[in-house]
Amino acid sequence: MRIVEAGPAEAAVLSALYETAFTEAWAPDRLAQLLAGPGVFALIALDDAGEPLGYALGRVAADEAELLSIALLPGQRRRGGGRLLLDALTDLCAAAGAETLFLEVATDNAAALALYRGAGFSEAGRRKGYYKVGPAAVDAIVMKRALGAA
Repeated sequence: MRIVEAGPAEAAVLSALYETAFTEAWAPDRLAQLLAGPGVFALIALDDAGEPLGYALGRVAADEAELLSIALLPGQRRRGGGRLLLDALTDLCAAAGAETLFLEVATDNAAALALYRGAGFSEAGRRKGYYKVGPAAVDAIVMKRALGAA
Protein backbone atom coordinates (compact mmCIF):
# COMPACT_ATOMS: atom_id res chain seq x y z
CA MET A 1 0.00 0.00 0.00
CA ARG A 2 1.23 3.46 -0.84
CA ILE A 3 -0.15 6.86 0.18
CA VAL A 4 -0.48 9.71 -2.31
CA GLU A 5 -1.73 13.26 -1.98
CA ALA A 6 -5.04 14.10 -3.64
CA GLY A 7 -6.78 17.30 -4.57
CA PRO A 8 -10.04 18.56 -6.06
CA ALA A 9 -9.41 16.52 -9.24
CA GLU A 10 -9.74 13.32 -7.18
CA ALA A 11 -13.06 14.35 -5.59
CA ALA A 12 -15.02 11.64 -7.42
CA VAL A 13 -12.63 8.94 -6.16
CA LEU A 14 -12.85 10.30 -2.61
CA SER A 15 -16.64 10.45 -2.86
CA ALA A 16 -16.84 6.81 -3.99
CA LEU A 17 -14.54 5.70 -1.15
CA TYR A 18 -16.61 7.65 1.38
CA GLU A 19 -19.87 6.18 0.13
CA THR A 20 -18.52 2.63 0.23
CA ALA A 21 -17.04 3.09 3.70
CA PHE A 22 -19.99 4.85 5.30
CA THR A 23 -22.95 3.89 3.04
CA GLU A 24 -23.92 7.53 2.66
CA ALA A 25 -23.06 10.07 0.01
CA TRP A 26 -20.67 13.00 -0.01
CA ALA A 27 -21.16 14.69 -3.38
CA PRO A 28 -17.99 15.02 -5.48
CA ASP A 29 -18.64 18.72 -6.16
CA ARG A 30 -18.92 19.41 -2.42
CA LEU A 31 -15.70 17.51 -1.77
CA ALA A 32 -13.93 19.39 -4.57
CA GLN A 33 -15.10 22.68 -3.09
CA LEU A 34 -13.84 21.66 0.36
CA LEU A 35 -10.47 20.55 -1.03
CA ALA A 36 -10.05 23.85 -2.85
CA GLY A 37 -10.28 25.68 0.47
CA PRO A 38 -7.31 26.94 2.45
CA GLY A 39 -5.44 24.38 4.53
CA VAL A 40 -7.51 21.39 3.39
CA PHE A 41 -5.84 18.31 1.96
CA ALA A 42 -6.54 14.66 1.20
CA LEU A 43 -4.55 11.47 1.00
CA ILE A 44 -5.48 8.30 -0.87
CA ALA A 45 -4.19 4.81 -0.07
CA LEU A 46 -3.53 2.78 -3.22
CA ASP A 47 -2.83 -0.91 -3.70
CA ASP A 48 0.05 -2.21 -5.84
CA ALA A 49 -2.11 -1.91 -8.97
CA GLY A 50 -3.01 1.72 -8.20
CA GLU A 51 -6.57 0.97 -7.06
CA PRO A 52 -7.85 3.20 -4.22
CA LEU A 53 -8.32 1.45 -0.88
CA GLY A 54 -9.01 4.36 1.46
CA TYR A 55 -8.48 8.03 2.20
CA ALA A 56 -7.82 10.61 4.88
CA LEU A 57 -9.02 14.20 4.79
CA GLY A 58 -7.56 16.92 6.99
CA ARG A 59 -7.39 20.65 7.56
CA VAL A 60 -4.73 22.89 9.08
CA ALA A 61 -5.50 26.35 10.44
CA ALA A 62 -2.74 28.26 12.19
CA ASP A 63 -1.17 25.90 14.73
CA GLU A 64 -4.07 23.44 14.92
CA ALA A 65 -5.14 20.64 12.60
CA GLU A 66 -8.23 18.48 12.34
CA LEU A 67 -8.77 15.02 10.94
CA LEU A 68 -12.03 15.54 9.04
CA SER A 69 -12.55 11.98 7.82
CA ILE A 70 -10.61 8.76 7.38
CA ALA A 71 -11.74 5.39 6.05
CA LEU A 72 -10.69 2.22 4.32
CA LEU A 73 -12.83 -0.01 2.16
CA PRO A 74 -14.51 -2.65 4.36
CA GLY A 75 -12.29 -5.50 3.09
CA GLN A 76 -9.13 -3.50 3.84
CA ARG A 77 -9.72 -2.74 7.50
CA ARG A 78 -7.55 -4.01 10.36
CA ARG A 79 -4.52 -4.53 8.11
CA GLY A 80 -2.47 -1.48 9.06
CA GLY A 81 -3.71 0.83 6.30
CA GLY A 82 -5.56 3.10 8.70
CA ARG A 83 -2.40 3.66 10.70
CA LEU A 84 -0.43 4.39 7.51
CA LEU A 85 -3.00 6.99 6.46
CA LEU A 86 -3.14 8.50 9.95
CA ASP A 87 0.64 8.71 10.21
CA ALA A 88 0.90 10.33 6.76
CA LEU A 89 -1.80 12.85 7.67
CA THR A 90 -0.05 13.60 10.96
CA ASP A 91 3.23 14.21 9.14
CA LEU A 92 1.56 16.62 6.69
CA CYS A 93 -0.10 18.53 9.51
CA ALA A 94 3.17 18.88 11.41
CA ALA A 95 4.99 19.98 8.24
CA ALA A 96 2.31 22.66 7.75
CA GLY A 97 3.06 24.08 11.21
CA ALA A 98 0.29 22.51 13.26
CA GLU A 99 1.20 21.75 16.87
CA THR A 100 -1.95 19.81 17.80
CA LEU A 101 -4.17 17.46 15.80
CA PHE A 102 -7.82 17.03 16.80
CA LEU A 103 -10.47 14.52 15.73
CA GLU A 104 -13.92 13.31 16.69
CA VAL A 105 -14.90 9.65 16.91
CA ALA A 106 -18.14 7.93 17.85
CA THR A 107 -18.09 6.39 21.32
CA ASP A 108 -19.22 3.07 19.85
CA ASN A 109 -16.44 2.86 17.22
CA ALA A 110 -14.07 0.53 19.09
CA ALA A 111 -11.75 -0.07 16.13
CA ALA A 112 -11.21 3.65 15.50
CA LEU A 113 -10.74 4.36 19.21
CA ALA A 114 -8.05 1.66 19.36
CA LEU A 115 -6.34 3.12 16.27
CA TYR A 116 -6.31 6.64 17.67
CA ARG A 117 -5.20 5.64 21.17
CA GLY A 118 -2.43 3.50 19.64
CA ALA A 119 -1.30 6.55 17.66
CA GLY A 120 -0.96 8.67 20.80
CA PHE A 121 -4.33 10.47 20.89
CA SER A 122 -6.04 11.16 24.21
CA GLU A 123 -9.55 12.26 25.11
CA ALA A 124 -10.05 16.02 25.24
CA GLY A 125 -13.84 16.17 25.60
CA ARG A 126 -17.20 14.87 24.43
CA ARG A 127 -19.99 16.07 22.19
CA LYS A 128 -23.35 14.73 23.30
CA GLY A 129 -25.52 13.30 20.52
CA TYR A 130 -23.05 14.39 17.82
CA TYR A 131 -23.62 11.48 15.42
CA LYS A 132 -27.13 10.72 14.23
CA VAL A 133 -27.70 7.02 13.62
CA GLY A 134 -31.28 6.71 12.38
CA PRO A 135 -33.52 7.96 15.18
CA ALA A 136 -30.76 7.51 17.76
CA ALA A 137 -27.79 9.71 18.57
CA VAL A 138 -24.27 8.67 19.56
CA ASP A 139 -21.83 10.83 21.48
CA ALA A 140 -18.50 11.83 19.97
CA ILE A 141 -15.23 11.72 21.81
CA VAL A 142 -12.99 14.66 20.92
CA MET A 143 -9.38 13.47 20.87
CA LYS A 144 -6.14 15.36 20.47
CA ARG A 145 -2.48 14.65 19.98
CA ALA A 146 0.52 16.92 20.21
CA LEU A 147 2.40 16.66 16.93
CA GLY A 148 5.95 15.48 17.06
CA ALA A 149 5.07 13.04 19.86
CA ALA A 150 4.73 9.31 19.27
